[in-house]
Amino acid sequence: MKIRRKSKYKEIAIWFITIISGVLLLWYGYNLVHKQKHETNQYVEEKKQPKIQNFSTKLLFTGNIYLSRYINDWAMASPLKYAYPFSRLNELERENYNAWIGGLECPMKANFQQTSAQEDATLTFNCSPNYLPELAKWFNAVTLANNHTDNQGEEGFQETKQHLSGAGIQYFGYHDPRKVEDVCEVVSIQADVNYDDGTKKTGKLPLAMCAWVGVFRIPPPESAEVMKKYSPYMPVIAMPHMGKEYVASPDEIKTNFYRSLIDNGADMVLGDHPHWVQTTESYKGHLIVYSMGNFMFDQQYNNEVTRSAAIKVIIDSAQNDSSLIEKWLEIGKSCDEFKDNCLEQAINQNLPKLNLTYKFDVIATDNAGKITHLASEATKKSILQRMNWQDTMSKLVNPYQKL
Repeated sequence: MKIRRKSKYKEIAIWFITIISGVLLLWYGYNLVHKQKHETNQYVEEKKQPKIQNFSTKLLFTGNIYLSRYINDWAMASPLKYAYPFSRLNELERENYNAWIGGLECPMKANFQQTSAQEDATLTFNCSPNYLPELAKWFNAVTLANNHTDNQGEEGFQETKQHLSGAGIQYFGYHDPRKVEDVCEVVSIQADVNYDDGTKKTGKLPLAMCAWVGVFRIPPPESAEVMKKYSPYMPVIAMPHMGKEYVASPDEIKTNFYRSLIDNGADMVLGDHPHWVQTTESYKGHLIVYSMGNFMFDQQYNNEVTRSAAIKVIIDSAQNDSSLIEKWLEIGKSCDEFKDNCLEQAINQNLPKLNLTYKFDVIATDNAGKITHLASEATKKSILQRMNWQDTMSKLVNPYQKL
């Protein structure tokens, strides 16, 4: 009997050990498979995160924009009203650009009344803020550095900035170049971002936009030197407003100042004010456009004042580390506020300047017939001859080149 009991106990023990071992093996196997599955999923998840390959932004820079006096008369007589001055801009294919940037040559004070004749006689400008919803459909940013934005006093100038902000239009520049702290402003420009998995997204690129008015006084040297704070970190585009009006080429004072802007860090100089298209040059391999002419103005008495050269600029990222581009685009998200801290963010992170290429072309426009539109081939040919464009393009040095 004892032998049978021992055998039975032994048999039970073996079965118990077998069951426990089986459970332990199943538990171990389950955890091993689960761990491998988790690690595989984590690897796949990490592998799926696309990296930025490159980005590109297509910009159009225009000359003088003016929306009062006789332009306002024509607009109010049209059933299109405030949309009238913009009614043919679709010919310039706005959908192919990430941003348009121009020179707004008037303050925008609400409820201001004066006749076109009074405005003409006094050359005291004011544009109605009612044009802003239409302007915002086309322009992302404007320079306020010119000899008319103070025509309604400092109060009118500050009100203009408030109206622009309310319309979602960024701005830069001041009506007096001696206020050096307002010469440059970082703006946020849309860019098309390409990823290594073939996807595309939209990002925001920071640009330093700098502007001066030199109509009544030559901007002081320190107002040009302010660009040196920005140029080690980001693209710098200079838009000065100065020079003798109604002439085909700049004088020596203007030439010297525009060249000094390149010397102080500008990637390019795109000027306006003379109301005529003027010459261009390559200075130290950089593009200088001395005057883009009237983009949207009410002067109609000859083809010099109705035609203009809008400058197409394509900025492409060249060889850059993906993480560096990502950091710059992250900063760009916060650069659309006036007096933002985007430069400080770049300095604090010690971010190097992106490796970029700049390509240029001319889009010829004409506002003969009262509405700005794409110019004829004959007018474009005449504009390119005035600008000496082909010769200038041939003398650019990388990273600047003809489109």
